Amino acid sequence: RPVKLSSFRGRYVLIDFWASWCHPCREDNPQWVKVYKRLKDKNFTILGISLDGHDSKAAWLKAIKDDGLTWPQVSDLKHWDNAVSSQYGISAIPQNVLVDTQGKVMAKNIEPHEVVSVIERLNNGK
Repeated sequence: RPVKLSSFRGRYVLIDFWASWCHPCREDNPQWVKVYKRLKDKNFTILGISLDGHDSKAAWLKAIKDDGLTWPQVSDLKHWDNAVSSQYGISAIPQNVLVDTQGKVMAKNIEPHEVVSVIERLNNGK
């Protein structure tokens, strides 16, 4: 079902561009799982945007389960012709975009430890 970024308004969102066949993406997933567990109750979420295609839909769904990705995951199953990745100028993965509570881009390709630092600082008003 369709998901709109605007439905996350009021929360910080890390848009994570990845795919089941992307080894660096899969290697990063355990770190993102830790970040999500730490920050999910602090006005933060992750939105996974997969660049898998129709031919790898089963592998994508398996990767979500195997890697423990409990945050929203979406894909139009169009590989590199993915509408959202085109909108954000994504030409390689893994990549991510951190957006603020109004949906404005705060950072691109931010590391997991940096996300924790930024979100905790913002939630503490510092």
